[in-house]
Amino acid sequence: MKPRVPPPESARLFSDAPAAGPPAGVHIAHIDGASRGNPGPASYAVVLRDPGGKIVLELAKKIGRETNNVAEYYALLAALDYAVNQGIRALRIRSDSELLVRQMQGRYKVKSPELKPLHERASKLAAQVAYFAIEHVRRESNRDADALANVALDSGNMSTAAATPVPSAPKTNLGSPAPAPTQAPRTPAARPAARSFSRVSVRARFLKGVLVPAEPLDLPEGAHVEVDLLIPRTE
Repeated sequence: MKPRVPPPESARLFSDAPAAGPPAGVHIAHIDGASRGNPGPASYAVVLRDPGGKIVLELAKKIGRETNNVAEYYALLAALDYAVNQGIRALRIRSDSELLVRQMQGRYKVKSPELKPLHERASKLAAQVAYFAIEHVRRESNRDADALANVALDSGNMSTAAATPVPSAPKTNLGSPAPAPTQAPRTPAARPAARSFSRVSVRARFLKGVLVPAEPLDLPEGAHVEVDLLIPRTE
């Protein structure tokens, strides 16, 4: 019987090395979506904390009549959109929606035609964050976001941010962005300066999942865009 030859030192160290952990300075976002009737009146909420545990964003928004799963994805898109716009390099999402979490982890297939474009948009945004993780938590561990989502349903939209602007609405491939959050700061000091907007009508066609303008657009960087759709009836 031949004596066992130990593996090279480099191979042994590699096999024994623990999996790489998250980097220092991870922001944590608790998200939640609510729908009364499923589908029914729906809303989403985001509570984002910095690496020190300080709340830097509280966001709650009504989104009309939607399912609970669509509302969950809107919450995820809002959190990701904020992280990308604010240059957050490491983000961990916590949600009590097992479906959302498992689909983003690639463990569940996305079969719903309503969720596919939302999932694609979320995946693209997540790829822009240097470190991104998403995990499923029990509902009692997600109380802050759950409470905010219900506040939006009962009382209206709210959004507060600590020394940072509120993110633009998460855009989807459905051809219409999620409604932008309405400012309602807790203190006068947190209220952003008023801004004026001009409305411009642009014709576009929906081709292969993308809205294609029929004429060139000369828009400033960071411009907010709202889309009103005219959908032909199939009756």
